[in-house]
Amino acid sequence: MTHTRRRLFGLALASLALSACTTAPPAAAPQAPKLLVLVVIDGLPMRQVTGYRDQLAPDGFARFLDRGRWFADAHYGHGHTVTAAGHAVMLSGAYPQRSGIISNEWRDPATGAPVYNTGDADYQYIDSPTAPLSGTSPRNLKVETLGDVLRTRSPQSKVIGISGKDRGAILPAGHKGTAYMYMTETGRFASSTYYMQRHPQWVTDFNAAKPADAFFKKTWTPLLPEAAYAHSVPDGQSWQIASGNGNRLPAVIGDKMDGPGPRYYSNLLATPFGDELTLAFARAAVTNEKLGQRGVQDILSVSLSSHDYINHAFGPESRLSHDHLLQLDRHLQAFFQFLDSQVGAGNYVMALTADHGFTDTPEWAATQGRDAGRFASSPSLAVVNAALSAKFGVDKLARDFSAAGLLLNDTLAAERGLKLADVQAAARDALLKLPGVAAVFTREQLLGSDTTTPYLAAMRKSFDPARAAQLQIVLKPNWIFSYRPGGSTHGSPYTYDTHVPLLFWGPGYVGQGEVKAHVEVADLAPTLAAIAGLPAPAQSQGRDLKLRP
Repeated sequence: MTHTRRRLFGLALASLALSACTTAPPAAAPQAPKLLVLVVIDGLPMRQVTGYRDQLAPDGFARFLDRGRWFADAHYGHGHTVTAAGHAVMLSGAYPQRSGIISNEWRDPATGAPVYNTGDADYQYIDSPTAPLSGTSPRNLKVETLGDVLRTRSPQSKVIGISGKDRGAILPAGHKGTAYMYMTETGRFASSTYYMQRHPQWVTDFNAAKPADAFFKKTWTPLLPEAAYAHSVPDGQSWQIASGNGNRLPAVIGDKMDGPGPRYYSNLLATPFGDELTLAFARAAVTNEKLGQRGVQDILSVSLSSHDYINHAFGPESRLSHDHLLQLDRHLQAFFQFLDSQVGAGNYVMALTADHGFTDTPEWAATQGRDAGRFASSPSLAVVNAALSAKFGVDKLARDFSAAGLLLNDTLAAERGLKLADVQAAARDALLKLPGVAAVFTREQLLGSDTTTPYLAAMRKSFDPARAAQLQIVLKPNWIFSYRPGGSTHGSPYTYDTHVPLLFWGPGYVGQGEVKAHVEVADLAPTLAAIAGLPAPAQSQGRDLKLRP
């Protein structure tokens, strides 16, 4: 499809949507917004927002792009760009080097035991099973969030985090907020005993209605005619994961299943219906908790997880990802108009961002002439240990890969009389010989002050010396850490993983227009703090972007 024809599709859709809904003019802005709303689209690179701009609805993403303030060059400053690390930065302004949330999971440097970013065995999910390493509290988060600042000053204020993932709800909610997350075993939303002993009645009622079951056997059908997806990679590619709901549209959710169950509830997240369900729960929270409607300031964080699952399975270049973004856009439009009605369009400020971008699927990138590939952890670990054994005569000096690094067994090395620096150097040399490895940084480099070596500063921001592995790895562009033969991921310091949306809307608070200057997502927390009349979180490394019109 030509650009002109694609533009006509977008204009036609915009005309239909505008005729179907009207938005009342916003009231005059009060001194401070009654509600701060953070919308997170998990795994959304900025290139997808701008790339499909002519196909957007008039009041979803376009609310920010056409009538809000948005930053065209917003990036994460840390190098290991994963879900937990990004969600920890957003409302704290603190990079992993301060927040301690270095990854989704890592290994304890002293013991090698697995650690989950929001895992806390002292607490359990309410009315839902709690597996080992489940995310139940913010204990591992070392810093305060904007919600913590607000509730310290105003204990009657409410801070609520909602997400399809535990980390997407818990980390933005901070230590003093309340988190609700989707349970893939039951299709319910649940909090944990860190926050309360039993759910409010509205949560019980929401779950009792079994809203997730309403999507059973529902079909995910492309939103636009086939020609509108001409620049996206077609369905059914060999590298697209076919488990779950398959890798072609239309797709029947729950196909060949007798009824809703754990597999169906899990598969639901990798569809537009996962976002629809999460936003339904967010509406219930706004209505029943009266967020922004009680004479005090509140914060709502809603992290939508489906785009990340879809990009992992099919790649951001796929038609499935393209269509999902358009479906999500329509769901956002309805949610924003709900907020206008429930809270008042002049009474809240909204920010939209993502926790990371996404790498194109390596197999697809290779067809475009790029050097791309998959770095497999298990065989790579074996190669490194073989090299260390040959040099030092000691087996298994490398424990495992941990977050973005290789964790060495310092205790074993010391017991055998080896110098730790020598083991690090040998392991680094072995890693650099592996296909796809661009750079390996030692603990000494990460704790140093060198600002000229490429990617070292970014990896330093991901490095908490108490939690991170001694050696931090950067793969070559278009290479990914991978545990399966298909799909894609993220986690690098490259632009495709760091460049995300940073969009604001709020009449009277944030102004309008595109800003081309380079900014960082760490700037979000101090910027929202200034709008709300609050001090920035204590460990914030960002700056106020001064959005007031």
